[in-house]
Amino acid sequence: MPLIAFWLNPLRIAFSFLTLVPASRGLNLSQRDISNSRAFYPAVGLLLGLLLVGVEEGASRAFPIHLTAALLLAVTVAFTRALHLDGLMDVCDGLFGGYTPERRLEIMKDSHVGAFGVAGGVTVLILKYGALVSLLGLEGPGKEWALLLFPALSRWAMVVALGAFPYARDNGLGSPFHRITQGGQGGQSGAKLATMTAALTAVAAGFLLGGFAGLGLAAGFTLLAAGLGWAMSKSLGGLTGDTYGAINEISEVAVLAAAVILASHKWLEPLPELLGRF
Repeated sequence: MPLIAFWLNPLRIAFSFLTLVPASRGLNLSQRDISNSRAFYPAVGLLLGLLLVGVEEGASRAFPIHLTAALLLAVTVAFTRALHLDGLMDVCDGLFGGYTPERRLEIMKDSHVGAFGVAGGVTVLILKYGALVSLLGLEGPGKEWALLLFPALSRWAMVVALGAFPYARDNGLGSPFHRITQGGQGGQSGAKLATMTAALTAVAAGFLLGGFAGLGLAAGFTLLAAGLGWAMSKSLGGLTGDTYGAINEISEVAVLAAAVILASHKWLEPLPELLGRF
């Protein structure tokens, strides 16, 4: 029972924070629970992937692939309340509109979206749409595993950034994740356990759903998340909630693009099918 209580609140927070599901309504949020919610980020991504597979299965029976891809894109935006897309646009405005870390952070805090933000958001949406059209147009199996995997691995990328880089602001959307790790051994051990849980989920999902290619995707996008986090942290003096969203959006595009290549060569297949060929 104590173990269930320890993880239940973070699970509800993860659903509420990353989706439009109000799972944490009425919950007394603590910084420890918010920090530990990272454990379930890849699991929430898998849930989104399952939703996308269902939408694709139904829509493909009635619509051509271009409209089906547009519906899938709309579902990803709506299901996440456009939270990550908003972060990406703020980051584009800040990184390209300012010349010092302080000025960049100031621009990112502004609620208005500038030209760089619009350009960045539109570019990512076009790339994601193109990747989805390419994926749905492939013959044979593989696309359903890609639809399941890409939201899970992109949310794992956020966990990597959360744990690897400092926070740039005193207060902000991501500050509870860092304050708890600075509050003593208990907070640090809880954050490490949550990160390990997320890592195991991402690796297991990659291997079980994509075989060795899926395992390679999980490893490769861990490195991508670290690289993106390093570049943004260097420009801003640390990361913010907006940068986590930007890392998620960029990772989604990259995972989808990589999955198109892997699936086109029939390298992306679940572990049971892979083992059945030997």
